[in-house]
Amino acid sequence: MCIVQTSLPSEAAARELALALVQAGLAACAQVQALHSVYRWQGEVEQAQEWGLTLKTTAACWPALQAFVRAHHPYDVPELVMWPMAASADYGDWVQASCTASAPPQSDGAEGA
Repeated sequence: MCIVQTSLPSEAAARELALALVQAGLAACAQVQALHSVYRWQGEVEQAQEWGLTLKTTAACWPALQAFVRAHHPYDVPELVMWPMAASADYGDWVQASCTASAPPQSDGAEGA
């Protein structure tokens, strides 16, 4: 199991991505919280109100979750941080059972020739 963190520019965007990831079976659950971020971007120090998204998932889902976030995230370089997680056996069983996707979801774009 693992925890994944990203941040988004609005509460609506964070909630939408959280819902999509859980519905796709890429995350067992997600928490959305308000953040004040300070960061360097293109040589300048920036400050922004953002929304953090913390996800519980499995190592098997991590590659597909990364692909999904990159395809649906509004930032050019989205934060995608993952670290291993230890949990009680019953919680771990629930996370494993809830994370069912292991292949990247199909694109919403038109099919190529």
